[in-house]
Amino acid sequence: MKNKLLSHFLGTIILLIQLFSHLLQFTHGSDGFVRTKGTQLVLNGSPFYAHGFNAYWLMYVASDPSQRYKVTNAFREASSHGLVLARTWAFSDGGYRPLQYSPGSYNEQMFEGLDFVIGEARKYGIKLILSLVNNYDNFGGKKQYVNWARSQGQYLTSDDDFFSNSVVKGYYKNHIKTVLNRYNRVTGVVYKNDPTIMAWELMNEPRCTSDPSGRTIQAWISETAAFVKSIDRNHLLEAGLEGFYGAGHPQRASLNLGMNIGTDFITNNQIPGIDFATVHSYPDQWLSSSNDQSQLSFLSNWLDAHIQDAQNIIRKPILFAEFGKSSKDPGYSTYQRDQVFATICYKVYFSAKRGGPAAGGLFWQLLTEGMDSFRDGYDIVLSENPSTASLISGQSYKLLLLRKMFERTRNIARSRRAKAIRNGKGKGIGH
Repeated sequence: MKNKLLSHFLGTIILLIQLFSHLLQFTHGSDGFVRTKGTQLVLNGSPFYAHGFNAYWLMYVASDPSQRYKVTNAFREASSHGLVLARTWAFSDGGYRPLQYSPGSYNEQMFEGLDFVIGEARKYGIKLILSLVNNYDNFGGKKQYVNWARSQGQYLTSDDDFFSNSVVKGYYKNHIKTVLNRYNRVTGVVYKNDPTIMAWELMNEPRCTSDPSGRTIQAWISETAAFVKSIDRNHLLEAGLEGFYGAGHPQRASLNLGMNIGTDFITNNQIPGIDFATVHSYPDQWLSSSNDQSQLSFLSNWLDAHIQDAQNIIRKPILFAEFGKSSKDPGYSTYQRDQVFATICYKVYFSAKRGGPAAGGLFWQLLTEGMDSFRDGYDIVLSENPSTASLISGQSYKLLLLRKMFERTRNIARSRRAKAIRNGKGKGIGH
C-alpha cells in the first residue's frame, strides 16, 4: 500500500511538472525535435532525459482497431509514471499480418496501426524511437530480405548477406524511404517531419558473425546512415547496437564475455551519421550460470565502461536502450529485478547530474492489462508491480527536477547576458 501511495503521489507531481514544461515549450516557440549538443540529448535547449520503455508490439496491436485501447492504456500509464520515450518496431516483413508483404508492397492496415501509435504517443507527450528492421527472424528480419532476393535469382549463402548484397540493400533502402515519407492519416504529418519521433534505429541488435573483423557492419552502418540522413535531417539516428566491443579494443575484451559478433561499440558509433550510442543489458542471459550478485557486479562495470567511452572517445550521448530481468530466471524475485532497475537508474542519474553522456534507460518491456499472450518474463504491467513502478516514478521525478535545475541555470545566465548588454548600451548613450 505504501509503495502504491508513493507511486501515485510521484505520478501526480510528475504530471504537473510535465504540464508546466509543455507550457514553457510553447512559450519559447520550439520545433519540438530532440537534438544533440555535445554529449547530451536536448529538447528546446534543455537536457532531455530519455527515461522510457520498450513496447515492440504497438503497431501490431494497433493494426486491429478493436485492440487500440491497449495502446492508449499503455501510453497513459507510462505518462502517469513520468516515462517520456518508447522504442518500438516500424517493421514486420513477410509472414503473418506483415507491414511489408514483399519488397515495396505494403499493408495499409498495418501502416494505419503505426499512424495511430504515433498519434497516441503525441497525445501523451511521449517521444518514439522507431526501429526499421530486425537482426532476428521475428517479424521477418534480415532473413526475410535475403529470402526475397534469393527468390529473384540472387545467389546468397548467409543471412549476413543482408549487409553486403546490393539487391538486398536496395530492398531495405526502399523500406527506409517508404517509412520516412509516410503521410500519417491520424496526425496529418509526414513521419520525417514529425517531432514525436525522436530517432530512427537502423536495426534491432545488428550482428554479422560471418565477419568478426567488423568491416562488414562498419561499412553497412556508414552507407545506410548516410542514406537516412539524405532523406531526413530532422531526426536523430542510432544503429541499434548491444554494446559489444571489437578486436581493436583489447582493454574491453573481458566485457564481451567471449562474444565476437562483428560489431564494435566504439568504431560503429563514431560514424558521423550516428547521433548517439546505444547499449543493451541482459546479465541474466549472458551470465545465466552466475549468481545474482555476480550479474549485478558485471552490470555495474558494463555501464561504467560504456559511459566512460561515450564521454571520452565517442563523445556522443548514450542510451541504455534495453534492460531487464526475467521472472523465468531460477530463484527470481521482484527484489532482484528492482536491483537491476535501481543500478541502471543510479548510473544514469549520476552521469546526468554531472552533465555526462548518459541520456536515460528503456526497460524491456511494458505491457498493459489483458496482454498475457505477450508476456516473455521481462514484462512489466505497472499496476501489477508497485515496487518497480515506484522506482520508475522516482527516477522520473529526479530527472525532471534535474532538467528544471539546468533550465534555471540557463535562464539565469541568459538574463545576466541580456542585463549586461542593456547596461552596455546605456553607458554608450551616456558617454
